[in-house]
Amino acid sequence: MKRNLFFCLLGLVGLSACESDGSSGEGRTPVSVKMTDAPGKYDAVHLNVGEVEILTANGRTSIDVDDNRPFDILAFSMGKDTLLATDLVASGKLQEVRLVLDDEGNTVTVDGVTYPLETPSGQSSGVKIKVQEELVPNVAYTLLLDFDVATSITTTGNGKYVLKPVVRAIPNAVSGVIKGIVLPVIAAPKIYAVIGTDERIGAVTDVDGKFYFPGIADGTYTILIEAENSLYADKTIDNVVVENGVATDLGTIELSLL
Repeated sequence: MKRNLFFCLLGLVGLSACESDGSSGEGRTPVSVKMTDAPGKYDAVHLNVGEVEILTANGRTSIDVDDNRPFDILAFSMGKDTLLATDLVASGKLQEVRLVLDDEGNTVTVDGVTYPLETPSGQSSGVKIKVQEELVPNVAYTLLLDFDVATSITTTGNGKYVLKPVVRAIPNAVSGVIKGIVLPVIAAPKIYAVIGTDERIGAVTDVDGKFYFPGIADGTYTILIEAENSLYADKTIDNVVVENGVATDLGTIELSLL
């Protein structure tokens, strides 16, 4: 199906960034794109989203919307939202998001009568946003697109309805990271992040003794370090605080000989 309308949400670049491409391999960040709405005067506003593009300083990712069916954006107001797409994107400073609508399936219902929403071919509308935070590798983010239906739809003199999207983007980190180094490497440590009585996440070190827990929910954890080499003592680190969007670095942890 032909896609004929896109609108950009800009961070620190201009509209020309929509045409660039490239990646420097600086890591990947899991991103979920959701959409919400401010209440409007219409009975229903159906949008048919076909694709989401996310541009960071390190590359562009195009995500097809799997459930490519029109949905009523008015059903997702007052704190409700709907998931459009999720994927791994190039980490780095968020610069632009582009939401691409298909040319069919976009409608507005007024007083029980449904009208097609005209989406002029090739039209783009940019809404600048300030995004101060970076997309950190392995830290999950939710990007909430706030669609202002009240100002996005206009009428023409002959009774037609035209879609001129007014959208703002709200990035929100929904997880954090715990990382560090355990030495000596010959201790062959296993590391566990424990919260509560049941939740226990495990990791092992690499050849340099580094460990990394991505996608950790915010909270206070206990870190258990268990040495498989029986010559070394285990170690416990209490009260490790994880915050969304933050990589908590425990530094270098030395295990003692028994």
